[in-house]
Amino acid sequence: MVAGTIVGFLLMIGMMLIGIPIAVSMFIVGVGGGMLAFGRPFIDSIASVAWGVQNENLLTAIPLFILLGELLLRSGIADRMYVTLAAWLGRLPGGLLHTNIGCCALFAATSGSSVATAATIGTVALPSLHARNYSMRDSLGSIAAGGTLGILIPPSVNMIIYGSLTNNSIGKLFIAGIIPGLLLALLFVWQSGRMSRELLKNCFLQTGRIAGMILLIIVAAFILNLAISLTGVAEAMTKWVSSFGLSGTTMILVLIFFYLILGMFMDVLSMQVATIPITYPIVTALGVDPIWYGIFIVLMCELGMITPPVGMNLFVVHGIRPDKGGIEDAIWGALPYAVIMIAFTLLLLAVPELVLWLPAKM
Repeated sequence: MVAGTIVGFLLMIGMMLIGIPIAVSMFIVGVGGGMLAFGRPFIDSIASVAWGVQNENLLTAIPLFILLGELLLRSGIADRMYVTLAAWLGRLPGGLLHTNIGCCALFAATSGSSVATAATIGTVALPSLHARNYSMRDSLGSIAAGGTLGILIPPSVNMIIYGSLTNNSIGKLFIAGIIPGLLLALLFVWQSGRMSRELLKNCFLQTGRIAGMILLIIVAAFILNLAISLTGVAEAMTKWVSSFGLSGTTMILVLIFFYLILGMFMDVLSMQVATIPITYPIVTALGVDPIWYGIFIVLMCELGMITPPVGMNLFVVHGIRPDKGGIEDAIWGALPYAVIMIAFTLLLLAVPELVLWLPAKM
């Protein structure tokens, strides 16, 4: 059972890496594993799963958050927000680099999209930073890392996906992300309108494309979860890992290394839907709080956004830089923030109350 699970997981990861869509990869592995174990009856059970997922009221938040981000991105609100924060924060040591982090935190808190945050703030900020002779490496690094705050500070589409896959409270996950999100923004700081019919049309079209893609992936993830639960894969993997005598803390340390490597080759959504169904039952069986683990997963996904060679935010800020430098500036500029993220994750491991205090008050 364990060997088959590992083979199936590696097959799914391999298909994603060669460019096969995430939903298709998960569907193939989920349906293939279910058919091998149960035959035709498994196919009959898929329809009810797909119908149930698409009728989940909670998931209507996903297209609405995406639409909000699109409106902020295209209306010019972010441009004016940057000018305002530059007047407030520009006097501090580090100047406009602090403005980058502050704008990213505010924009992320409303859009929930890391890529949209990095692209929007980068488009507004980089020409000013270049004109004032700021180090392009520091500028790119602060924007690429600041953009990752989008999936930690609520609202967060990634938290909704985690809560849906694991049946945890979305409200508690959002509340749990507030303190870590603000603290991470402060650590990053330490390191370093216009509406029209055409605009609204583009916003709604892009929202439909992105939301449709995400919801299709969620359906495929639930089909994979069905196969995992019916075949007993989660229980078998939990017993196998438990046989090594690992504590919850040791398992989290192993997963930090695992996600660090995985984030170099996979995007955020791929990592979430491919690993949560396997790792979640293992860590909860070892005593890790499910809400805390949700924040941990989001942090690891953030880290993946700025780790080469597939760090999405690195390519975003490199693509909009005003000069013609190489992407190595973005990579080296984001490296200190990656180190801060890992250190911050260890801090949350040592002091879990930073995550769990607010949800406990609900």
